[in-house]
Order: sequence, then C-alpha cells, then structure tokens
Amino acid sequence: MTPRHSGVRDVISYNWPQYVAGAATVAAAALLASRLPRALRPLAWTGSAAALTLLCTATAASWYVYDRSGLYTYDWLEALLPRVPSAYVVVGTGLDEVSGPLAARWPQARRTAIDLYDQALTGEGSLRRARRRVPPPAHAASGRPQALPHPSHSADTVLLVFAAHELRRAEDRELLFTECARLLRPGGTLLVAEHLRDAANTAVFGPGAWHFLPRQEWLRLAAHAELKHGAEHRFAGLITAFAFTKDRK
Repeated sequence: MTPRHSGVRDVISYNWPQYVAGAATVAAAALLASRLPRALRPLAWTGSAAALTLLCTATAASWYVYDRSGLYTYDWLEALLPRVPSAYVVVGTGLDEVSGPLAARWPQARRTAIDLYDQALTGEGSLRRARRRVPPPAHAASGRPQALPHPSHSADTVLLVFAAHELRRAEDRELLFTECARLLRPGGTLLVAEHLRDAANTAVFGPGAWHFLPRQEWLRLAAHAELKHGAEHRFAGLITAFAFTKDRK
C-alpha cells in the first residue's frame, strides 16, 4: 500500500500560517491585557483564551479525524456502495490521499486518477504546500472541471473525497458534478466525502468552518447533475459522505 501522508502533523504543516496567526493572536491579546485599564483586562484575557481554545479544538479534531477515526481504512465505503466497483475514478484538486489505499482495497478494479489542480481555481496556499509534499500519482491525468479526460458511461464509481470544496466558484462545482455524472454508468455512484459548514464543525474549527460548504449545497449540486441522493453516512462526528446515484436508463 502507498504510504499515507496525513495526520495532525501534516495538517499543521499544510496550514502553518493559520497556526502562526492563531498563536500570535493568543500572545498579542495576553500582552495587551497587561497594558489595558483594569476594567478592560478581562476582555483581552477572554480573547486570548478564546483564540487558544480554538487552536486546541481544531488541532484535536484534526488528530481525531485523520489519525484515529478510521477515515483512511475506507471501511465506511461499505455503507455507501452496494458492491465493489469494476472501474472507478478518483478526482482530486491538488492532494490525492485516496488512490493508494483504494488500489490496495480494490486490486481487481480498473482505476483512474484525475487531478484538477489549478492555482486559478484552487488558490489555497495549503494546497500548494500539500502538493509539494505529496505529489499526485504518476498515472494521474490533468483535467478541468468542465472536461474530465475519461470516456462517458465508463465508471461504476467516481470519488470526490475532500476535493470538490476546493473549487470556490459555484459554477466550477456545477461543471464538475455534471462531468462526474457523464462518466458514470447507469446506476453508478458519485461518492462525495466532506466536512460540512454546520454546528459541529463550526464548534471545533471556528471561522475556519466557512471554508466548508453546507449540506444543502452538495444536495443542490447533485440535483443540478440529475443525480439522486441515496445513502448518507456521518462518521467521526465531523465528516459526511454522500452517495449520489445515476438513473438506470
């Protein structure tokens, strides 16, 4: 199996500017507290404590999700896919931690990886840092949201795991879902796994949860591509996986 480059240390290394900014906020608020009038000091201490708490909860959540939840065993796929696919496509937007484990899990299946990374579409600095550390698979083909380089009706399953939210423009996500539907055979499944912009993720990631998308957006995108909402699975308390199916025609 291809070694998995993940875990809380990788999350920190990909997002170190945010961690530096958070630590600086903690220190600055604490320093300010000692220089403010006595009546205002509790406000500064509260701000420092809140920033420190957010750093700790975000780090703890990342550790649990990426190191302890079983996310990368992919056992949770059994709750969403009715059978092992004979052919599947992994679509990534810069960081592909899916292709290696699935190649070991489904050794008989025909596999394809497509990389959509484009700084104009996915401009996050964390993706650039992650991509330098974990290059795309050697067999990955470059694609665009509106043009996935793969034949129509050729895959039982297309997987978007922590990928589609990196396309920040709604129109790019719509194009991508439409293309994923084109690749699927009748009865095939588009599997999407993401953090959601919801109460649980906001509680642990704070403003960082705004980077995620709400559940309704994923349902809207599936409907736009004429895919039906099938199974849905929540795990680790913070990740939601959707199975969207293509009509049998």
